[in-house]
Amino acid sequence: MDGDGDGDAGRAEHAFDRAVALQPLPAGAAGAPRRFRGHTSADYANMVGPFGGITAAQALQAVLLHPDRLGEPVAFTGNFAAALADGPFTVESVPARTNRSTQHWTVTVHQPDASGRDAVVFTATAVTAVRRATWGATDRTMPAVPAADEVPSAPRIAHVAWFGRYDMRYFEGPMPREWDGAETPGSETGLWVRDEPPRPLDYASLTALCDSFYPRVWLRRATRTPIGTISFSVYFHVDAALLAACGTGHVLAQARGQRFFNGYFDQSGELWSAAGQLLATTHQLVYFKE
Repeated sequence: MDGDGDGDAGRAEHAFDRAVALQPLPAGAAGAPRRFRGHTSADYANMVGPFGGITAAQALQAVLLHPDRLGEPVAFTGNFAAALADGPFTVESVPARTNRSTQHWTVTVHQPDASGRDAVVFTATAVTAVRRATWGATDRTMPAVPAADEVPSAPRIAHVAWFGRYDMRYFEGPMPREWDGAETPGSETGLWVRDEPPRPLDYASLTALCDSFYPRVWLRRATRTPIGTISFSVYFHVDAALLAACGTGHVLAQARGQRFFNGYFDQSGELWSAAGQLLATTHQLVYFKE
């Protein structure tokens, strides 16, 4: 759905829009928390539970749909407190503080636990802001890489549904073909990626794309070690008009690991438009099991 929560009829049947669709629950007074009912999506299933990027997009959607929202997203951080189970969930978005041009949000996602009691499974904070025209510059430079149509699409992974929701075209650091435990000197990956089938880019889908990198430890060690994202942040460097200009094309995505230590590692990434604009930077902390 777009930043105002008004998807057009032509996009209503896209798997992503179905996945982030939230049903408002009865509302209280103006400025009060807003609660929505959602459901995990079989289209974005991971090896265990849902794809983390879609959970983050659903949480951000609860901010985008809030009637008291000010401005557009500039920052989002989500924390995976527990594994989501397949099924319904409730998400609550709270405008914790509204300033003149910025608004600070807390978001929680709830599901019943094994005993049937309501439990928090995901927490997030977000900042939205009214952007005003100012001086600007980009210190990062989009790398020179092959064009998207010069790179073949990566094969799908049959038992991981969410991989099939994206067209991924790796020109550097694809997923290992041989899981032989051979360490590599680096963990950088580069690819062109877009929704499959193509879908206009918006804040929710950009958030999910920021989590489309496979775990850096898999590339570094060529070992399918169990992993789980703990914390996931996105910083948006684009407004709705620039997002709309991206259309349905591929975006350039790059990621690298930085430190692997005692069961945790962090990885960072950048997403660029085909026109060379830096759309978002992202960072996450990931647990891995020896």
